[in-house]
Amino acid sequence: MSAYLIPVFILFVFLFALLKKGKPYDSFVKGAKNAVPFVLSIFPNLLCIFILSSVLEVSGISDFLTRILTPVFSFFGIPSEVCKLVLIKPFSGSGALGTLSEIYATFGADGYIARCASAIYGSSETVFYVSAVYFANSKRKNLFTPIAISLVASFFSVVFACFICKVV
Repeated sequence: MSAYLIPVFILFVFLFALLKKGKPYDSFVKGAKNAVPFVLSIFPNLLCIFILSSVLEVSGISDFLTRILTPVFSFFGIPSEVCKLVLIKPFSGSGALGTLSEIYATFGADGYIARCASAIYGSSETVFYVSAVYFANSKRKNLFTPIAISLVASFFSVVFACFICKVV
């Protein structure tokens, strides 16, 4: 059933546009044409985020930060086993997914640690990736405040997710 949902939705939008005397194909081509310059403008930002994520992992900095921040995270009720996930999630969704898979393989998929890891993965965002996309064409150059707010909100979502997993 779900495999048919998107094609049916696209067909519905196409037919609705025809009924409203619109030109759906022309509109699609115009939108795709406008998307190419946007993709090219955000590419350097995304490349920087991808390289930074790889450098953090390969250089061992993420492991070092995990060791240093584990006591701080433990104070807030975040299990030490998921600290690496908390650190990688703001940078890389695929890196976080790999870390989540490692947690499942190590601790099983149905225990407290796995529940916390799943909730963390679902309750936080890849802050730097999203910031790169949203602010690529922004005139605003001081991005410290919105990124800091996003990171703090992401951290509190992690703390709350772990609390909920402990209570439930």
